[in-house]
Amino acid sequence: MESLITAAARALEAGDPLGALNRVALRNDAPSLALRGIAMAQLGDLARAKTLLRSAARAFGPREAVARARCVVAEAEIALVSRDLSWPVKTLAAARATLEHHGDLANAAHAGHIEARRLLLVGRLDEAERTLAELVTCPLPPASQIVRELVRAGIAIRRLKTKDARAALSNAARAARQAGIAALAAEVESTRRVLDTPAARLIARGEERPLLLDQVEELAASGALVVDTFHHAVRQRSTVISLGTRPVLFALARILAQAWPADVSREALMSGAFQARHVDDSHRARLRVEIGRLRAKLEPLAEISATRQGFALSPHKSQEVLVLARPVEEKHANVLAFLSDGEPWSSSALALALGTSARTVQRALDELARASKVQSFGHGRARRWMSPPVPGFPTGLLLPGPLLKT
Repeated sequence: MESLITAAARALEAGDPLGALNRVALRNDAPSLALRGIAMAQLGDLARAKTLLRSAARAFGPREAVARARCVVAEAEIALVSRDLSWPVKTLAAARATLEHHGDLANAAHAGHIEARRLLLVGRLDEAERTLAELVTCPLPPASQIVRELVRAGIAIRRLKTKDARAALSNAARAARQAGIAALAAEVESTRRVLDTPAARLIARGEERPLLLDQVEELAASGALVVDTFHHAVRQRSTVISLGTRPVLFALARILAQAWPADVSREALMSGAFQARHVDDSHRARLRVEIGRLRAKLEPLAEISATRQGFALSPHKSQEVLVLARPVEEKHANVLAFLSDGEPWSSSALALALGTSARTVQRALDELARASKVQSFGHGRARRWMSPPVPGFPTGLLLPGPLLKT
């Protein structure tokens, strides 16, 4: 009977869940329950998989700490795939420590990869990188090598290091050919397409064009004055002026940058920044105040001068003023970006990933649902949200890491 367990485990390692189930589907001992749970996870029945793994963890005896730890790691991976970001991270850390203590370095590394992927998903890039650095690098099975390189590629993509991302994806592709697991090969190819998909739009002198991630990286290193709508900041190389908490100032900066080198009339500024349909003296007074605040904020990089018609932006040391805009202008684009990965998300998981309140996310989801841009299933705590991929929209790998450190 142990030969069936071994054969089922090898089938799972090769990406053949049906072959594994053929061997252990009728058995209810602890190892069989664990293998059935992993097989069901690979087939997409995550709820059943979670139940089987928990049953297996209870069935293993007190002396079988390694087996119980492996069940915990498998459950943590299911939580990651189902975007249950509230799953207890300390439980995974304890399981990883147990595996390392007992010499199961391959599964300990897999636990570390799951932890790093979760950190990457919520934008904690430094912690994800440290987690990878702590792990044993070899010998690892090809499937673990693929996941490791995918995490490296994700970190590099969010940090706009496209050369490093391509190198990691090349390593992942080689490991995928060696592993022969179609699902992992497809994930590598999907991530590779991110680098060949427009990640932003460049707006300058009244014209706009799409930018690939390589071009966004070049723009970040150029000497141009960039109004960055991704991070609501104005920057030039390493000098970054954040306007994330001042939406009116950022709106004024964007309008002035899009018109550069021409000026912008006072009426256009008030209409665009204040959303004013009818302009009166109070709007004009407010414009003078807000322009003064923006002038003080941008003083290290540019000046704002009054003209006969309105105001004009003049950079100090740059010969170019550009606007880096999202590929799709959408009120709740950050929510759609996460949902575009095709996975079901809860509102609490989205709030954690976006760094905002669950109520704010829920309001955004309700508004998107009314516009038929997202759909939900389930009720209460089990409610999940999904959205079909938006053509030309970057995947969640591009969010929410910063372009530059401030």
